[in-house]
Amino acid sequence: MMRLGITATVPVEIILAAGLEPLDLNNLFITSPNPSGLVELAEDHGFSHGICSWIKGIYGAVIGFGIKNVLAVTGGDCSNTIALAEVLSSRGVEVSNFAYPLSRKRMALDLEMDRFEKRLSVTREDAEKAREALRPVRRKLSIIDELTYREDLVTGLENHLFLVRSSDFGGNPHLFEKELDDFIVGARMRTPVKDSVRLGYLGVPPIFSGFYEHIESLGARVVYNEVQRQFSMPFAEGDIVDQYISYTYPYSAEGRIADINQAIQARSLDGLIHYTQTFCYRQIYDIILRNRLPVPVLTLEGEKPGPIDGRTALRIETFIEMLRAKKLERL
Repeated sequence: MMRLGITATVPVEIILAAGLEPLDLNNLFITSPNPSGLVELAEDHGFSHGICSWIKGIYGAVIGFGIKNVLAVTGGDCSNTIALAEVLSSRGVEVSNFAYPLSRKRMALDLEMDRFEKRLSVTREDAEKAREALRPVRRKLSIIDELTYREDLVTGLENHLFLVRSSDFGGNPHLFEKELDDFIVGARMRTPVKDSVRLGYLGVPPIFSGFYEHIESLGARVVYNEVQRQFSMPFAEGDIVDQYISYTYPYSAEGRIADINQAIQARSLDGLIHYTQTFCYRQIYDIILRNRLPVPVLTLEGEKPGPIDGRTALRIETFIEMLRAKKLERL
C-alpha cells in the first residue's frame, strides 16, 4: 500500500477511500528515535536556524525515511509549508496540495475536497463510506476524552497521545481501533485521579517532552487538549464537508474561542496553558486568546525537540500554585 505523507490534518477519509496509507509527518518526526537529528538534517540541507523546527522536522522525516509522496497543506496551516513543498519537489518527492479556505465557506471547502477526490480517483460516495467506517473509531476517541474530564480515569498525556494520532490513525484504523478498545477496558478499571487543578492545553502539540508528566507531578492535570481533540473530529452531524467546516484549527480564531469557552465550562477548567512554537505566526493569536478567555492563561514557547527546560518547568509550577491559591480563596 502506498503511503501518503501529510503535513497537517486533512480529510483522511478521502485518502483511505483511495486505498492509500495516510502518514502524519508531524507524528513521524516527533516520535522518531532522534527528532533532533531530523532537524539537524534539514539545517545541513540549508534550512535556516530561524525556521520553525516542525517544518525542519517534517523535511527531515520525508528525506530521512524516504517518503516519496506528500500532501502539503498550503492553506489553513503553516505558511512555510508552501516553500517546503517546493523544496521537497526539487528533491524528487511527488508533492500535491490541499488548502482549507480562509473564508470557512462551505462551497469553497466543497470545491477543494472535490478537487482532492478527483486527484485520487475517489467519489464523494466513496469518501462518505470511509467516513461512516471511521465513525466507531472517532466515537471511541470521544470516550477516551470523556474518561479524561468526566471520570478522571485518563491522564493528560494519554489523552494527548490518542487524540493526536487520530490525524492518520497510525496508518491503519483497524489496528488503531483495537488499541483504543484495549485501552478503554483498562482505563475503566482504574481509580479516579484526585487533582487539585484542572488545566486546558491550547495550541499545536508541544515539541518538548515531559510536559504532561511535569504538570501531573505538581498535582494538576490537563483535561482538555484543544487542537488534539479537533484532530479527532468529534462532530457527528451533517456530511463530510460539514465535518471539516466544524474543524476549527484551519480557520479564524473565532471558532477556536467558542470551542475553548465551551470546554472551560463543561470541564471546569481553572486555567489554560497556551503553547506557541518559536518562529510560528500563530504566536500572534495569543493576543486574541488572552483578551477573550475568562480564565488565567500561561503562554509557553518551545523551539526544538528535547526535555522540558528548567525555566519552563518553573513557570508551570508557579502558574499551578497561583491557580491552586485562587481556588482555596474561593472555598
